[in-house]
Amino acid sequence: MTARSGDGGRDDDRSRSLPPASRDAASGRDGAGPVPDGDEPVPDSEFSIDYRRPAWYQQNPRPGPPPAPSAPDGPAPDAPASWRLFRGDGVARPAPLPPAPPWRRFGGAGRPGADGHAPPPYLISPRHADVVNAALHLRRPLLVTGQPGTGKSSLAHAVAHELGLGEVLRWPVNSRSTVQDALYRYDAVGRLRETTMSRDHGRPEPDIGSFMRLGPLGTALVPGPRPRVLLIDELDKGDVDLPNDLLTVFEEGEFEIPELSRLSDEQPEVLVPTLRIDEKTVVVRGRVRCAEFPVVVVTSNGERDFPPAFLRRCVRLELPPPDEHRLRAIVAAHLGEDALHEMDELLQAFLRRRAPGELATDQLLNAVFLRAGGVDLDADGLLDAVLHRLSGAV
Repeated sequence: MTARSGDGGRDDDRSRSLPPASRDAASGRDGAGPVPDGDEPVPDSEFSIDYRRPAWYQQNPRPGPPPAPSAPDGPAPDAPASWRLFRGDGVARPAPLPPAPPWRRFGGAGRPGADGHAPPPYLISPRHADVVNAALHLRRPLLVTGQPGTGKSSLAHAVAHELGLGEVLRWPVNSRSTVQDALYRYDAVGRLRETTMSRDHGRPEPDIGSFMRLGPLGTALVPGPRPRVLLIDELDKGDVDLPNDLLTVFEEGEFEIPELSRLSDEQPEVLVPTLRIDEKTVVVRGRVRCAEFPVVVVTSNGERDFPPAFLRRCVRLELPPPDEHRLRAIVAAHLGEDALHEMDELLQAFLRRRAPGELATDQLLNAVFLRAGGVDLDADGLLDAVLHRLSGAV
């Protein structure tokens, strides 16, 4: 990772340490004591993290300046590496894409948290962590609110990782979401077709369980040795009655599958697939009841108020936008300590733009990643495109 020098050039000394101001800001100290978080002091150990570059992170070498593009009707030149992969001049320049940001890698060992590798630490203040612990002790859903990009959804993954509760079951809510779909789905038409074909060919009728699948909420309620983590993401985007429809499930910790209840006398136990691949559970007399109430994290962007009956059953957690100290710690956790050399100018621009309108933390991460990879964010309109407001007309 390289850094900008004071005169706009590049400093290739990778082993130099942070300046005192940056080093103190990243560690949460300014020489006089810990940096405050909200109304309470932050202990020195609050953001004690390993700043060594993660094994899954690969940094692009800083390329040189891009060559002048050739005429569209000429041959493709053998240009040196440039951050401008696409130039819009019609000239074909086949080249491999650079590595994606760590948080945008999918389906492989390079993704944070894959293959047993620990994901980047989730940075949360002790007073906010205490609210999470209260929800865990009370076995109540945790309702997490805050601006986009404050880490609401990531909190569920952090809890699952630290407590060893396995993969997070995610229910992304939209305007068409129903509790029924989140509990289970039944393919009645498919069963009728397969049953008719089996009778015509003299084969045994297929089992009803093969035409069902539990949804994320239904899978979370399957009894097991340890509770599972369920993320109900952006509940405020759902129908106005959706929170009230969840009350019975939250209170009883069980639900009924009527299609199986009607067969309980002749087939009391049915094997039904869950949301997870290659996992099935036995449903007895059409009812699924949890042994331990799942760890439920409900997120909301504040687009709608929830009814009092729903709020009474939840533990509330409001996540504030991260301050400068925490933003530095987040960048170091995701991109390594060297990335802090690239972010002073970007951090100040981010804070200035965040004051009048909404900006998300991952927008700052995107900007720092591009700057560290050699992208000239001073190009016309590029910084505006990366650090754009999240509210208002587009």
